[in-house]
Amino acid sequence: MPHTDPTPATSAPEPPGTAASAAAGVVAALAGPGAPFAVVRSEDGPSAGSLVYVDGPRTLREFVETTWAFGDQPFLISGERHYTYGEFFAAASALACRLTGEYGLRPGDRAVVAMRNHPEWQIAFWAAQLAGLVAVPLNAWWTGDEFTYALDDCGPRVLLVDGERLPLVADWARTAGARVMVFRDEERGAQPSGAVEWYEDLPAPDPYAAPPDVEIRPEDDATIIYTSGTTGRPKGAVATHLAQAGAARNPGFHAAASALGRGVIPGQGPAPVALLTFPFFHVAAFTSFYAAMSAGGALVLMHKWDAEEALRLIREHGVTHYAGVPATALQLLAAAARKQDGQEGDEGEQDALGGLRMLNTGGAAAPPDLVARLTARYGERIEPRNGYGLTETSGGVLANFGAEYRAHPGSVGRPTPTTEVRISGPAGEELAEGEVGELWLRGQALVRGYWQDEAATAGAFSGGWFRTGDLAVVHEGRVAVVDRIKDMVIRGGENVYCVEVEGVLHGHPDVQDAAVLGVPHPVLGEEVAAVVRLRAGAVATADDLRAHVARSLAAFKVPAHVLLSGEPLPRNATGKILKRELRGPVEKEVRDSA
Repeated sequence: MPHTDPTPATSAPEPPGTAASAAAGVVAALAGPGAPFAVVRSEDGPSAGSLVYVDGPRTLREFVETTWAFGDQPFLISGERHYTYGEFFAAASALACRLTGEYGLRPGDRAVVAMRNHPEWQIAFWAAQLAGLVAVPLNAWWTGDEFTYALDDCGPRVLLVDGERLPLVADWARTAGARVMVFRDEERGAQPSGAVEWYEDLPAPDPYAAPPDVEIRPEDDATIIYTSGTTGRPKGAVATHLAQAGAARNPGFHAAASALGRGVIPGQGPAPVALLTFPFFHVAAFTSFYAAMSAGGALVLMHKWDAEEALRLIREHGVTHYAGVPATALQLLAAAARKQDGQEGDEGEQDALGGLRMLNTGGAAAPPDLVARLTARYGERIEPRNGYGLTETSGGVLANFGAEYRAHPGSVGRPTPTTEVRISGPAGEELAEGEVGELWLRGQALVRGYWQDEAATAGAFSGGWFRTGDLAVVHEGRVAVVDRIKDMVIRGGENVYCVEVEGVLHGHPDVQDAAVLGVPHPVLGEEVAAVVRLRAGAVATADDLRAHVARSLAAFKVPAHVLLSGEPLPRNATGKILKRELRGPVEKEVRDSA
């Protein structure tokens, strides 16, 4: 455990009667001295200078070991395959023992996990943690070349993959001499050459067996998670056990703050049942499964996203919490509205979403009208929640929920007690509240840097702070992200924030999806262009959409070019629009139309 200053962190008092003072009261109740989420400032180790939680686990092994106490409570639900917490922990412990025994792996060795959202993903990931290995979750939708790049970069000694991924990594594993364990290989054929083993061939785990006896320290590396690579090659962000333990604690704070905001004592009521649609390899999923595991909740998994199937699962399993990217959340609400509007009789509007009581989005910016649509249909029955986090923060570190989200839908919320926020100018100077600048973050959950990339680490981290590359502004303690620095359009010296224009376009009833970017202009430097996909049967024209934006925003922000697309806009696996794939075709179309 890092040495810490025993004096709790404090903040200046807020003016009475403001939203900030109410939030400060919640923080004092939950994170003050002696409170469940009390914090201190660390004095040494990778977290030196950062705020860390006083109580709670210091390693992911400590975190997952506590879930054994949930015993026969359901944890993983996927079609006909279910795991209780006891069954899950026994399976993870048995696999951890095999990795350290038969495979001869030692703490610090890398273990790649690459598969769909199968229950076995969780078994493989947590087995690596119980064995003291560094888990490397890889994007399951990568191509063979993308896998090869990451495998060459991190140099794993074992690959824990599903049958779909096996052909993409088998050659690399054979050449590198790495062991491979295959899960869920429904079309198992001839065995590839090399050290390959099938999980289904292993004996049933002993429900009373303990995990291997290995030493794991808070400062040891726990994970390498590759960035989404929307602007270039992915980088491996390395988080220590202390950082991931902080990330595992953060959702509990926001859940408790949410409960207090609703006048409920935190921790009361049944365990949550969450429909988790984020891919497990993404940090947004970590925030969700950490939250469920902390409370003994169940995770309902989907083989692939389908809004109608999601509605069925919500009703069948009594789902209370939904977690996914904004695009799937909007599709879920649309499917629920269609179902409800098509029903006959006296069934209430709440029936389509069953007992759902929370709709949580992340992974990409949420259109401001998402919470308005939810509230218009369901009132306050379903709590909206969004937030902000990055691979480099090990998941969500800001959250906006409940009444405050409804009142301020453009905000990503307030930080956890261990997260400090700073808005910085071009020279790194701290800006005043209300000024737009780069969002810098510091805290326990921050990664220690990028795997074997000192230049990238030095470019992104300074004095314990992480420079996010996002432009943001703070009002009464609430953070609003206005754009990526690289996405901002500078038109004739005026800054145009693409997120703002996209939000207005999403507010048009005919718009299903929209992306805004800058295109070169010989006089202005750049001008604004938008790519819009309309809803089925919509009749809005480019001029209609420009007029719609002009009613809300200044003339220089109105897209000079609106290109209507009949195809889905390109997105990565976590819902972020890949503007690099749009830029070339958009610039060509603009040139051709000149």
